[in-house]
Amino acid sequence: MLRVAVVGSGPSGCYTAQTLVQLDPEVWVDVLDRLPCPYGLVRYGVAPDHEKIKSLQGNLRTVLEHDRVRFLGGVRVGGPGGLSVARLRSLYHAVVYCVGAATDRHLGIPGEELPGSWSATEFVSWYSAHPDAVDAGFVRGVRSAVVIGVGNVAVDVTRMLVRGAGELRPTDMPQAALDTLGASGVAEVHMVGRRGPSQARFTTKELRELGGLPDTEVSLDPDELALDPAYADSSALPAVPRRNVEALRGWAAAPPRQAARRIRLRFFLRPVELLADSGGRVGAVRFERTAPDGRGGITGTGRYEDVAAQLVLRSVGYRGVPLEGLPFDAATGTVPHAEGRVLRDGVASPGEYVAGWIKRGPTGVIGTNRPCAKETATSLIADAPALVRREVPENPLEALRAAGVEPVPWAGWQAIERAEAELGARLGRSVVKLADWDALLGAARSA
Repeated sequence: MLRVAVVGSGPSGCYTAQTLVQLDPEVWVDVLDRLPCPYGLVRYGVAPDHEKIKSLQGNLRTVLEHDRVRFLGGVRVGGPGGLSVARLRSLYHAVVYCVGAATDRHLGIPGEELPGSWSATEFVSWYSAHPDAVDAGFVRGVRSAVVIGVGNVAVDVTRMLVRGAGELRPTDMPQAALDTLGASGVAEVHMVGRRGPSQARFTTKELRELGGLPDTEVSLDPDELALDPAYADSSALPAVPRRNVEALRGWAAAPPRQAARRIRLRFFLRPVELLADSGGRVGAVRFERTAPDGRGGITGTGRYEDVAAQLVLRSVGYRGVPLEGLPFDAATGTVPHAEGRVLRDGVASPGEYVAGWIKRGPTGVIGTNRPCAKETATSLIADAPALVRREVPENPLEALRAAGVEPVPWAGWQAIERAEAELGARLGRSVVKLADWDALLGAARSA
């Protein structure tokens, strides 16, 4: 009987477990997660007002409730106080690491560490109730915000900054974040890209949502749009950029209107410095005007513009981090592999595998994890005859407990779900997420 540990319960981990049990009728899979809650970025990264995407949790639930799949939350692998990679490897015939890309990219410019400058990841974690997040006073005293980046995460945080309390109340957002955002004085958000509109990374559906926000105007600078050759004639663009350009054209042609809040979409501006106000916090962002270089890239023009902002959120991509005990390619932020098999000094390491962003980098959408997981699972099953020759504990859970780890079982997660539903009922809302470790673990122990 093949026993496999999958580290990470987000989409890549769940799709890996699903493929394994489909390919081998005798494999048993333990899905381990550092958090007591499953689903990874589907729970803690998808915007709370995107109910359709969040409904994917139902599909992942089906995987984790399979007879030969077991969820074990609260299990830290690697790092201080965590189970070592070597120890975990000794408990299972194979281990698949689906640990994602756990940090964000930095801008690398002066002033980036000023108070009021944050990654979009930190902001998302706060309003998504991640237990590691802190209330950093993101929007306190903020009138104008700058979001650096033009991908879907940038669109998400821009939208959340201008949403009203009435619009957010039906979501599962934690009550403290709802109260804070509902009372926010943010009146203007600049979402800024260093290249042109035809090269933006957002999808059209997410982009168009900005135009449907109540009492909010979307504005663009026609001169910036005109710098992009593909804006004037988008016929040669792929479908998504072409539809994006069409949406932007519609907003650019619309007459200005009176609204309480405004979203300004800016292009061909590259951040070069965050400027402090008199109190030592972020007060403005200095941008350099860029222009197409004729080779698909951009070049600086030596002209600068300062945009006032009391909050700056950078959304310029994610990056994988090393896991102690695993090889790591610092240049790509991934674990070296061949068809999902972890490579140590260029040679496949028996029983060690990767899937998801830590395998291929932070690319694609949620569905991209399916073929990625399938490739890794197929490699593992092909290796299974050699892997099962090694003796492992019949019940790894007992060995985990002997090592001082007390996992949160599926029943513990179900107790958390019940507690969140009860909290929502008390607040006159639907489900409301528990936002700290003590509350989550207390609910889990009630099972």
